[in-house]
Amino acid sequence: MVKVIDFKTRTNDEGEEFNVLIVQGGAEPIRSQQTGKLYITAKTASVPSTFDADTCKSLIGTSFEGSVKKVECDPYDYVMQETGEVIELCHRYELVNEEMEILEEQTLPSEVVR
Repeated sequence: MVKVIDFKTRTNDEGEEFNVLIVQGGAEPIRSQQTGKLYITAKTASVPSTFDADTCKSLIGTSFEGSVKKVECDPYDYVMQETGEVIELCHRYELVNEEMEILEEQTLPSEVVR
């Protein structure tokens, strides 16, 4: 399960504004690469929506089926908010719904069905 924890307004390449919901997965233990010690964290992802700001606000606290997974992508620059340091990343976090993925994999396109 994921929970909507916030929303943000973004601008697309054509200059149009749209809202994204910020979703967070459950707490999970992760081992620090620097210290080797375990700590607890929760992954977050932003999910584009067609909702206006009022609807997005009303969805904060709502839970949905799915999880936040790390997905490989083309490299991009990311600015660390705490330090201003620019690093290159080649992954992002996405909302994944396993049930929907299984249905899409098992469903034939309409043009194949006669």
